[in-house]
Amino acid sequence: PEDRTLVLEDTCLEFSSLGKGDIRDPFLEIEYADGSRTSDFRYENAEVLTGKSVPQSLPGSYQEDGQEEHLVVSYREKYAGLKLELHYTVYPDCDCICRSTVLTNESDQPVRIHRLMSAQIDFTDATYSLTSFHGAWAREMNKVTVPVTTVDYVNSTNAGVSSSRSNPFVMLHEPQATEDAGSVYGLNLIYSGNHYTSAGQNAYGKTRLMNGVNPLGFSWLLGPGESFETPEAVMTWSGEGFNGMSRHMHRFVREHIVRGEWKHKIRPILLNSWEANYFKITEASLLKLARQAKDVGIELFVMDDGWFGERNDDQRSLGDWQENRSKLPGGLKQIAEKVNALGLDFGIWVEPEMVNVNSKLYQEHPDWAIDIPGRDHAEGRNQRFLDLANPEVVDWLIAEMTRVFSSASISYVKWDMNRIFSDVYSRTLTPDRQGEVSFRYFMGLYRAMHTLTERFPHILFEGCASGGNRFDLGILSYFPQIWASDNTDAICRFHIQEGLSYGYPMSTVAAHVSSVPNHQTLRTTPMSTRFGVAAFGILGYECNLTDMPEAIKKKIRKQIVMYKEWRETLQFGEFYRVPNGHYYTWTCVSPDQSRAVSLLMQELTRANTQAAGFTARGLKPDARYHFYNLKRDHNIRKFGDLINTQSPFHIRQDSMLHRQISYVVRMPGEVEDLTLSGRTLMNAGVRLKSAFAGTGYNENTRFFADFSLRLYFMEQV
Repeated sequence: PEDRTLVLEDTCLEFSSLGKGDIRDPFLEIEYADGSRTSDFRYENAEVLTGKSVPQSLPGSYQEDGQEEHLVVSYREKYAGLKLELHYTVYPDCDCICRSTVLTNESDQPVRIHRLMSAQIDFTDATYSLTSFHGAWAREMNKVTVPVTTVDYVNSTNAGVSSSRSNPFVMLHEPQATEDAGSVYGLNLIYSGNHYTSAGQNAYGKTRLMNGVNPLGFSWLLGPGESFETPEAVMTWSGEGFNGMSRHMHRFVREHIVRGEWKHKIRPILLNSWEANYFKITEASLLKLARQAKDVGIELFVMDDGWFGERNDDQRSLGDWQENRSKLPGGLKQIAEKVNALGLDFGIWVEPEMVNVNSKLYQEHPDWAIDIPGRDHAEGRNQRFLDLANPEVVDWLIAEMTRVFSSASISYVKWDMNRIFSDVYSRTLTPDRQGEVSFRYFMGLYRAMHTLTERFPHILFEGCASGGNRFDLGILSYFPQIWASDNTDAICRFHIQEGLSYGYPMSTVAAHVSSVPNHQTLRTTPMSTRFGVAAFGILGYECNLTDMPEAIKKKIRKQIVMYKEWRETLQFGEFYRVPNGHYYTWTCVSPDQSRAVSLLMQELTRANTQAAGFTARGLKPDARYHFYNLKRDHNIRKFGDLINTQSPFHIRQDSMLHRQISYVVRMPGEVEDLTLSGRTLMNAGVRLKSAFAGTGYNENTRFFADFSLRLYFMEQV
């Protein structure tokens, strides 16, 4: 009555409920005891606090000194005795605000939550585009940009896992925004399950952006005196384009999500046994591989799947976490000791959330699996989820993994999860509470992860879910790094890692150099390209070093020496994507801006495009930098029968003579060596040596064939 001209649909709201006239996508939907779903929450008070209450059931952001600036805005439902709190936590060091919602039932009647979001932002205009990231197994994080129109665009997943189909991170931005200019908003969610983000404009030209738990299949019965807490949403804005927004998000993740001993600690270079051995492992074969790892300079050896139960394929033994004594006669303890004696740390692979029907655990506890009693189960990868909505199962998981991690000198754990959810049902919940299973699953998972990472603070945990199917801030709240994709092809990985770079820092992205032809694509790429892409992350190797020729191992030794010299910058530096025509350029700059390393990569060569430039980002304008690349040479066989344009006699391509000549005649690679100001590097840039374009080759020519990559280094002088 106080304002008869008020139209909620034409008003920017901090949250919107169902049924009072705002017909846009609602923030909350609650079913009351009488069956009605209209809510009327009224403002009650606001309070600014110092420090943040620790989430009771979910991971969240934090500040080391506990002095967060925390705003709580409280509302009360006019008729039903419900209290709604909007929580805002501010992180000025990275220009981020976190927001979550708490609903408390102070009435004597239960209510059912059908939808309760984490963040809602209403904009006064309708001039935006939305960028989100989509894909599937082995092709994660494909960037998709759409205009925000009167049809709501929804970025969500109902797979039960957060990421590969649709990552929870999105960007709302001016359509003309670039990497370095324009208004860009970033939005993410600290949650690993079914998420939901919607963006749309309404009939009055307002734009609404909202995120939270996916309401599809979700409901929560909230009894008298109970509270429900949503995951935290993370919000940021930059007027310096996508790079500016990314730097805010990167700082936020590094400082306010990742925690524990490995937060700022340099990560080791590892060799994983999977693509070398798959399930066919023995102690002897693993130690042979580990000796080769030590020889090339690797620091951590990881034994992947196949070490427990009767695990000779992916159809059995998940849940049976006792060592296979025919493969490991002395168990985990003995192989760990032998690997440590070589001078390497030792790590293992586990998949604790899963069970095979063909396992001792399932035979003893079939009721511990997520499935619907009396109905056929849609099996995925021959396995089922353990019911982590059941506290008894969570307790078992914690106890069993504690036993495994305590049984040997284990420095690293790869925690895998290899299927999507189906037939979601928990025997521990009544029929009217089955809409809570997925959310309760992650409450149980987070309890397990929290307990185990506190018990084993020295272990470096790496998350994995069929590769990047759970690359999110919830997992990063416990595990400081995540395996970005099961696809180790360098070209695919480049695009996956670039997609991740918009919302996640390189210190969270695990990346490996594998053999060629690649095991997922059968593509052959140069060793320098495979290394260069993997180096912009947490470097590892996943290949059979025991079968490699000495020439390749010599290259790996040089790569590892170089990476160790630059890894602090590569792992914890400021990351920039630099537009560069049909080339791709990334740059990592050390926190003090004294050092930087960049890559230049192309997919397919374009004829008659010899010229290429390089432009840096993030340097001190008035400082002077030594800009250089590493000296290299090329196998003369890469030029094919062009050798005959210079040879006094004919040489048949790929003949024995051709191979013998290649052992003694190397083609020198181009050298870049300049000293110039940061301002020049960032503005005028460097004109690189011309690429080969069909005629002539000498030491000043850049050999840049398909899938080529160069690394460039900048050091303040």
